[in-house]
Amino acid sequence: MILPVYLYNHPILRQRAEAIKETDDELTSFVSNMFETMYNANGIGLAANQVGSRRAVIVVDIGQLEENGTTQPLCLLNPQIIVSSDQLVEYEEGCLSVPGIREIVFRPDKVTVEYDDLALSHHRIEAEGMLARVLQHEIDHLNGIYFFDRISPMRRTLLKNRLKRIERGSVSCDYPCIAAGSTPIIPAR
Repeated sequence: MILPVYLYNHPILRQRAEAIKETDDELTSFVSNMFETMYNANGIGLAANQVGSRRAVIVVDIGQLEENGTTQPLCLLNPQIIVSSDQLVEYEEGCLSVPGIREIVFRPDKVTVEYDDLALSHHRIEAEGMLARVLQHEIDHLNGIYFFDRISPMRRTLLKNRLKRIERGSVSCDYPCIAAGSTPIIPAR
């Protein structure tokens, strides 16, 4: 089932996610819906709060960006960055909750992330490049942080009017969305 994506300044997007202590069929179904929603919106990552849940879960699939597509889709429960490299790299980021806005963001090139899977088995992943970036972006969401919170104050000021339009729901999306004022935006497909 495709879930609506919550847009900029919806209160849930600034709230910290709550740790998942047990799993069940409902959570497994929710994760499946998250993947379906992400693929429908042509995304490569999605955090649970972007679809209205405060659970600490993200889904990631960067396989479509790779030449050989070797990176498998990932579902991470309770993810935490435990190590970040000192080397920062820049890359233009966008976000399904902030449609139409892309900005250059500097992030560590490598991270080590600890997380649980759907069986609550604990794992550690060392990621670099695009996978590291997407993991950082989605884990930021679980902590109530937008990608543009990591750009200069001047750049954020320049985005103010565009962000206000998104907040009001005055934006066109190719996927179902809910604006901060709880106005559903249905794509014209």
